[in-house]
Amino acid sequence: MRKSIWVTSLLCVLATGQVVAQPTDDAMREYEQAMELTPNLENGKKVYRICSVCHTPEGWGLESGAYPQVAGQLPTVLIKQLADIRARNRDNPTMLPFTSPNLLGGAQEIADVAAYISQLPMSPYNGVGHGNDLVWGEKLYKDNCTECHGEMGEGDLEDHIPAIYGQHYRYLLRQFEWIKIERRRNADKKMVKQIHNFSHRDIRAVLDYVSRIRPPKEKIAKEGWRNPDFPNFARPAHLHSGAGYAIDKRPGRPMRPE
Repeated sequence: MRKSIWVTSLLCVLATGQVVAQPTDDAMREYEQAMELTPNLENGKKVYRICSVCHTPEGWGLESGAYPQVAGQLPTVLIKQLADIRARNRDNPTMLPFTSPNLLGGAQEIADVAAYISQLPMSPYNGVGHGNDLVWGEKLYKDNCTECHGEMGEGDLEDHIPAIYGQHYRYLLRQFEWIKIERRRNADKKMVKQIHNFSHRDIRAVLDYVSRIRPPKEKIAKEGWRNPDFPNFARPAHLHSGAGYAIDKRPGRPMRPE
């Protein structure tokens, strides 16, 4: 009887291990598949109609941090995150339906939309923090973050490490805290360990500093720029200093574009 119980328990552990590993494997398989494909920007523009509901036609997201700025992000990062969310290797209930194959399509569409988003110019005014602890924030960044995210927050294309310059402070804050408490399952384990002892002050100081790192000039949109690929998109009359929509609204049920 004891042997039977032991064998059954072992099988359950092994089965559980397979379930845990499967989302990671599925996501990496789709990531590698998408990376082998040649992106089609025209199709990427069409697919991005789904994304624009939340991230705005410009890809600038919201200063509130409800939605990040995705414009100008490294394509490998975009592909990795889309694959992770779809495979449920990263929990994002709001975005999950938008990544379903019925809406987003397959690996080709992921490659296409990632290429389209990555070439969008970034907001000239992203959301920043209070600015009262930047010296400490800079020290923390240089001591802890540059090895992966780069001296200027440029990320790493090959290792799909995100560019974090020009990102909204409140979005950075939420993601950092989720990574710290291991709520974001696809987070880099090295980063989880690196920030484990960060205090409340540390977190806000370093992310305030990060939010103020300016992207390269050639990646920033000109004042008043609006995405010409969405000429009929109904934008609110009032925008937060060009950084995103002033009103946070949960998107309606997405529809696949014709």
